[in-house]
Amino acid sequence: MSTFTPYMHPKDELLATMGRIYQYRMTTTSGGNLSIREENGDIWITPTRVDKGTLRREDVVFVGKDGKVEGLHPPSSELPLHQAIYRARPDLRGLVHAHPVALVAFSAIHEVPNTMLFPKAQSVCGKVLFAPYELPSSEELGTTTAGKFSEGSDCVILENHGVVTGGINLGDAFQKFETLEFVGRTIIKGRQLGEVKFLTPQQLELADARATMLLEFEREAPTSQEKELRRRLCEFVHRAYRQRLFISTQGSFSVRLDASSFLITPYQVDRGTLDPEDLVLIKNGRCEARKTPSRATGDHDAIYRHHPRINALINASPINATAFSVTDAQLDSRTIPESYCLLRQVQRVEYGLQYRDHEALAQRCSVNQPALILENDGVLVCGGDILEAYDRLEVLESTAEALVDSRSIGELAPMPEKALRGLEVTFLQM
Repeated sequence: MSTFTPYMHPKDELLATMGRIYQYRMTTTSGGNLSIREENGDIWITPTRVDKGTLRREDVVFVGKDGKVEGLHPPSSELPLHQAIYRARPDLRGLVHAHPVALVAFSAIHEVPNTMLFPKAQSVCGKVLFAPYELPSSEELGTTTAGKFSEGSDCVILENHGVVTGGINLGDAFQKFETLEFVGRTIIKGRQLGEVKFLTPQQLELADARATMLLEFEREAPTSQEKELRRRLCEFVHRAYRQRLFISTQGSFSVRLDASSFLITPYQVDRGTLDPEDLVLIKNGRCEARKTPSRATGDHDAIYRHHPRINALINASPINATAFSVTDAQLDSRTIPESYCLLRQVQRVEYGLQYRDHEALAQRCSVNQPALILENDGVLVCGGDILEAYDRLEVLESTAEALVDSRSIGELAPMPEKALRGLEVTFLQM
């Protein structure tokens, strides 16, 4: 789903998207360019030789379908690339070209990331193709890349150059770009841990078949308690996104409202721009009318029913912890006291359990088992409130990153059993 409203000017869309790309270090000051093609053929594009970190609205360049150029600066030198792709694919309305580190790494070894790593990645990115090297800004680069888009790809890795993604609007192109970079980073991290496991078509179908249809109810006016929980939950969703603990197309946060209801993030709404009113109220197994909740709703509902002391749940995909989910490597929390106390021993859940059997997943999660690695699907953490759940998520990712980094400097030496028993007696009262 697009981040933007139909009434947002192309200049503002380009600025907002470049801001996210630059903020999350997926391009450099001079690298990358974005464009929007209007229905009549006019193009709005970022300028050449202008700092991407301080891009202003007036810096955006207009290129009319008749070739007329308007703006304070020349258009991006990659304008021919954008024009060639739009000619080849009239259905596309937005393009992202940049040089994010992981995808540049793949372009340098002449490979494309395998998006069969996660169910959502495959559905978002589709077919990813590789275009042979051509001189940047040349007509030849445009012709070659457009040819790959003509083959039905919306994501093309450019040999020793970077990536181009296209979408039905700029928000769609950005989500493909962000998701593909996430896949690339996860594969790179995973290979530091061992062999990376990819999904089969049958496993992807299992995820696609996960039902989200719930009976609806017409809700009453929200209480002040609910309004506060909506505000607070959105704050943590935005915080997690800024911390790169998940990307705009993935992850589900929920918080218990009372014994029979909870709030959860919606399906296919950009996590980076989520508003309190976007959240979905689930009550007695039904969802508020005219909203579509996260596909993880069944899992969260079962966990809340089985565990009255759990009041917040997070499905997320932080890079390092997710690298453990796509390999057979074990995430050992016995690194420092904080990790062990907050996470206990982190268990793995076999792929697909969360789709097939919500009740069985609920049995695997508890206050004494607050963090789970979901094979090829990120992580699940719980807490007595949203702050505790979020704290566990951050600690889980920090622990995972330390374990990945430790591989390059020596053999892991976890805390001994005596130290663990002392922690349990003093802090956990197990």
